[in-house]
Amino acid sequence: MKDLNHIKHFYFIGIGGIGMSALARYFKAKGCFVAGYDRTSTSLTRTLEKEGIEVNYEDDLGLIPQTILENTDDSLIVYTPAVPKDLKQFLHLKENFEIVKRARLLGMVTHKKYCLAVAGTHGKTTTTAILGHLLKETGAKVTAFLGGISEDIQSNLIMQGDDVVVVEADEFDRSFLNLSPNLAAITSMDADHLDIYGDKVELEKSFREFAAKVPEDGRLFVKNGLSLEGSKIGINDESDYVAQNIRIGEGHYVFDLKTPSTIIKDLRFNLPGKHNLLNAITALAMAIEYGSPTDGLARALYSFKGVKRRFSYKIKTDNLVLIDDYAHHPTEISAVHHAVREMYPNKKVLAVFQPHLFSRTRDFAEDFASSLSEFDKVFLLDIYPARETPIEGISSAWLLEKISNPEKSLVTKLELIDCIKAENAEVVVMLGAGDIGEEVEPVKKALLNEA
Repeated sequence: MKDLNHIKHFYFIGIGGIGMSALARYFKAKGCFVAGYDRTSTSLTRTLEKEGIEVNYEDDLGLIPQTILENTDDSLIVYTPAVPKDLKQFLHLKENFEIVKRARLLGMVTHKKYCLAVAGTHGKTTTTAILGHLLKETGAKVTAFLGGISEDIQSNLIMQGDDVVVVEADEFDRSFLNLSPNLAAITSMDADHLDIYGDKVELEKSFREFAAKVPEDGRLFVKNGLSLEGSKIGINDESDYVAQNIRIGEGHYVFDLKTPSTIIKDLRFNLPGKHNLLNAITALAMAIEYGSPTDGLARALYSFKGVKRRFSYKIKTDNLVLIDDYAHHPTEISAVHHAVREMYPNKKVLAVFQPHLFSRTRDFAEDFASSLSEFDKVFLLDIYPARETPIEGISSAWLLEKISNPEKSLVTKLELIDCIKAENAEVVVMLGAGDIGEEVEPVKKALLNEA
């Protein structure tokens, strides 16, 4: 592998991915030439273009920039595992250039730097974003690669120096095994990505391999209840870092954080849901262990605005609430439901869900049906295939039959706005990891016009 310091040109195949785009921004900020391909134009790719990164959307060799083609010696091609391996651009560049997976490049960028890494099947994006925000706001020279768009900086990249790097450690395709963390956290190990791992045992084995990468002079933080050794994170229990005296005041949590050495009183946190409170405790624990000044953490935590598509309020009035969330696993959907009920205990809640992947829909069908049945009404969009081809018999109609709540129906994207408006629900929650996020803004505009 070439020395990264000698590479001046980068081409990202799948540049619209959240992890890919953060790396693209990083190397652009370093003064490199950066371009890439993605199959569809999204708000994220359009933002990259505005930032001076060239993006093409057709699998055409003629669209690869000449600057890349003419500089084989100091160019690097980066791809994501989600890219089809029969892509013409991928096959051509693989023959003529050095090519690496995104995960390997991230491992190279963070190698020999003091690294704080957050892993988990759920919670890692929000925890990483909070941690990056805490370090930035308390003056650390930090670079953070986030798995979502921070509402505070409208980006998935924090660049404030390189004394410490914060990174989301992705378990998909065992990507996180490319990292060398000094401090690490594991927020959850629920079964997921069974198309990669086969079963939960193999998934947990991979997490244990990741945990073993933390050196003896480092530290691993784990949610209390996980079968891993490390500093425990919890709520009202005997954990090493624990939230106590929890209250809800003026729309946010107020709590005390007990650490192994002290108690930090009256911390305020704006994101709803106990799952988000656990994310905040994990981020605080890692920041404290890193050496962030505790007297600045309270202000930094309260100023955190959240991550786009992680319980993001799009409308928040007394009569109407619209929430956008990336939840694509039954556990995540249940967490969103519990947070909504906590904040809006007596209101009618409509969930609009777009299943993500045929294999995940098949593997967790009963759990999806159970978690979705908790809402007052459910609309299902068609399955978003992402990297997969259809699986016979697996569809949204098949999933709908398993939902016990009779208040349910299939809805197309073309029907979506009219169907939502006709419900007059007080709280609308739009869920999924596919392209449902692109539907949220039109729904918001339609609901506000109706109001």
